[in-house]
Amino acid sequence: MTRKIPPHSIGQGIVAKTATKTPENQSAIAIAYENSAGHKNMLQLIQLRWLAVFGQLSTILIVMFGFGIQLPLVKMLAVLICLIGFNIASHLRWHERVYVTNGELVFALLIDVFSLTAQLYFGGGTSNPFAFLYLLQVILSAVLLEAWSTWIIVVITSACLAGLSLFSEPLTLPPGENGGLSHLYVAGYIICFMLNAALLVFFITRIGRNLHARDVQLADLHQRAVEEDHIVRMGLLASGAAHELGTPLATLSVILGDWRRMPEFKKNPDLLEEISEMETQLQRCKSIVSGILLSAGEARGESALKTTINTFLNDLIQEFTATRTIVSFGFDNQIKEDIPIVFDTALKQMVCNVLDNALEASPEWLRMEAVRRDDSLIFTVVDHGPGFDPVILSRIGEPYQSTKGRPGSGLGLFFVVNVARKLGGHITASNREEGGAIVQLSLPLSAIML
Repeated sequence: MTRKIPPHSIGQGIVAKTATKTPENQSAIAIAYENSAGHKNMLQLIQLRWLAVFGQLSTILIVMFGFGIQLPLVKMLAVLICLIGFNIASHLRWHERVYVTNGELVFALLIDVFSLTAQLYFGGGTSNPFAFLYLLQVILSAVLLEAWSTWIIVVITSACLAGLSLFSEPLTLPPGENGGLSHLYVAGYIICFMLNAALLVFFITRIGRNLHARDVQLADLHQRAVEEDHIVRMGLLASGAAHELGTPLATLSVILGDWRRMPEFKKNPDLLEEISEMETQLQRCKSIVSGILLSAGEARGESALKTTINTFLNDLIQEFTATRTIVSFGFDNQIKEDIPIVFDTALKQMVCNVLDNALEASPEWLRMEAVRRDDSLIFTVVDHGPGFDPVILSRIGEPYQSTKGRPGSGLGLFFVVNVARKLGGHITASNREEGGAIVQLSLPLSAIML
């Protein structure tokens, strides 16, 4: 469904806003997506740290009371208490803050490395089979961190492992178990392998989903950047065309004025009527060109007008019905509170564009409803036309999605979607079971409220 009148003013109405989407801004949004994925990964690390606390405590109790091996319990519990305190602080911090940087992830992983090193120091050093848990930290860093950060984790874990081979508190075995150390080591080695494998599969799978969601968001950001660049180019083209049309339109206005005053035209009522109709259409063309040029500036600048929501809607519907041929048109305004707003050409043309699309599909019957829900303004346009093609419905708002086969078709809803997006709103479309289509436009009142 596309509009009849050229949607140039919509393109120009958002030129200023899309032009502000500089590469620096796009880069900032991309970094925000990266940080958002980092936040989810930080929450995964917090969960993993709770498992580490439970695993370390269980291992200490089993080794001491199950195998009778003496450990420095007070010192190892002190390390656990510090790790628990850090995890509680991390949970409180990242519950309030949603963005996590690469440096903050590095710091969190280093805390895990140092706590593991302390426990291994009190638990026999490299003779402890759980020293292989360093591999878990290295693999997690390779998944979560930038390349240079991963190498820092590799160097630090290697240094910690080398230090434990030289300095550690030896394990004190119970009497008669001196020959059983190899059996305990093998059992611990098997348990450590199974623990590493289970944790890696579980957490890397979840972290992979987070990274995939981030990639999807970045791809969507790239697609929006491409679409907005297309709008800017269309707006610049419309602005240039408007400047070029100004002179011939002014010339035609002068010529028609001269004709009206000429005796041969004054004596012919039919010709005078034709001249009046031509002047009316010429004035409409000049209004469209003026709207393009005004909107080529700032969307909330000189082209913005102060009014109220009901006045804006009533004037819009009155102008729409006066300039279009409609058999049956219904307008249901359910907005009770007439709040003050500001609007510009882009906002007006956006609503008219949806109505024009519906009118072209259903010239016999058309209905529009306006309602306020909480802090949103919702326009619903219903028609009795053939509805949307399923392929177009699944790609609503993308440029050049039309079944009409005309050059330039399919830009109508594309402009509507992007204008709504600039105002913080969105558009949805669906087909009715009884036939026809429904297009719903939702805008936050904060975007237009005075």
